[in-house]
Amino acid sequence: MIESILFRDMSLVTALGLRHADVLVEDGKIKTIGWDLPQNVELIVEDSGLLLLPGCIDPHVHFRDPGLTHKEDLESGSRAAASGGVTTFFDMPNTRPSATSPQTIAEKKRLASQKSLVNYNFYIGATEDNLDDCLACENIPGIKIFMGSSTGDLMIKDPKVLERFFATGSRLIAVHAEDEAMIAENKARFEGSRDVTDHSRIRSSEAALSATRLAVSLAQRYMHRLHICHLTSQEEASFLANLETEGLISTEVSPQHLLLSSPSVYDKWGTMGQINPPIREARHGQALWRALKAGTIACIATDHAPHTLEEKALGYPHAHSGMPGVEHALPLMLTLVNQNKCSLVDVVRWMSTHPANAFGIDKKGRIEEGYDADLILVDMNAKKIIKRDHIVSKCGWSAFEGHRLHGLPIATFVNGQMVYREGDFFTQIKGKEARILAPWEGHA
Repeated sequence: MIESILFRDMSLVTALGLRHADVLVEDGKIKTIGWDLPQNVELIVEDSGLLLLPGCIDPHVHFRDPGLTHKEDLESGSRAAASGGVTTFFDMPNTRPSATSPQTIAEKKRLASQKSLVNYNFYIGATEDNLDDCLACENIPGIKIFMGSSTGDLMIKDPKVLERFFATGSRLIAVHAEDEAMIAENKARFEGSRDVTDHSRIRSSEAALSATRLAVSLAQRYMHRLHICHLTSQEEASFLANLETEGLISTEVSPQHLLLSSPSVYDKWGTMGQINPPIREARHGQALWRALKAGTIACIATDHAPHTLEEKALGYPHAHSGMPGVEHALPLMLTLVNQNKCSLVDVVRWMSTHPANAFGIDKKGRIEEGYDADLILVDMNAKKIIKRDHIVSKCGWSAFEGHRLHGLPIATFVNGQMVYREGDFFTQIKGKEARILAPWEGHA
């Protein structure tokens, strides 16, 4: 274990801008930022031309552990995260068994402490009868509520139960916002369809907007902290842009909803492009991009949801919905920086600072004295084409295969320990459970 590191004469990218300085790390924390710092340390990192960024925080992944580890597990998923510059993740509850009790959350944390190369925490999933368990569970990012059917039996069907979750306690609620009744009606209309492009018609933008409106109305009525997962539509973005939420409501967007569009994604990838909520027409991605830049959308989250190639090849509507993404999100965004579509400061805000603020994550998301030394070295000149045989995720495929990346994470440090460098993983290092503050305490 490395007790001290000096990042010497580095270009630092923070949410406030670019600066040059030395960074001294001791015992997993950023101790001092300045010049001419003491060099009696175990490791000196002096990589000319590289940038030092705060580690990315992905607040929405499905690492499938326990019970579905043929798709992914906490070891393989955290490897993929580390290779993509992600130093902290929040995992969703749709495992086997579903994470719906303090006991199942404790077991997932135990597994992560043994397997994960990066920092972690876990949502508890809401059911019709586990409100007390959700409130009793300590140090979690929030309660995940599926308003539309997406994964197993994790869905709240009774509107009175849904309201009770918002009316009780102060735990952050994260919602998968799709109107189940509208989806069911659309399914009846497309009964028997084998055309994967009908997926976005069945899970329509109207169904997404309806559920988002309902969740927002409940959050406002009870002044309950709400996070809307994977925003997908122009209509939702416009609705949220006109709200006066004062920190009450936040949302996220995934790279696939920003950068891929229907029908081209289905023409190229078929059911490999099938996810929930679906990838929509280009106008939606363009609107989401504007909303991200305007601040309506707080952060980027991957919704990393790996399935095997065999599960994706079952044909519509039997193919499993979801796609991987945790290892490519940052390189995709760095590529956009090189294309002058956003700035490095934007990327740091969207992938580090804002997720930390939105979820109240203690001492993460910034390069500041006293913060955890979750750091990544980035080479903005490095180039790579995404190829299947280079993919780290256990599922072994990506809908961005063939995409030319320009700007790559070179090394990843978690709590002051190097866990990844240019294709090599240091698996003796393990991440730690991320500490979550009260829902209002860390939100900005």
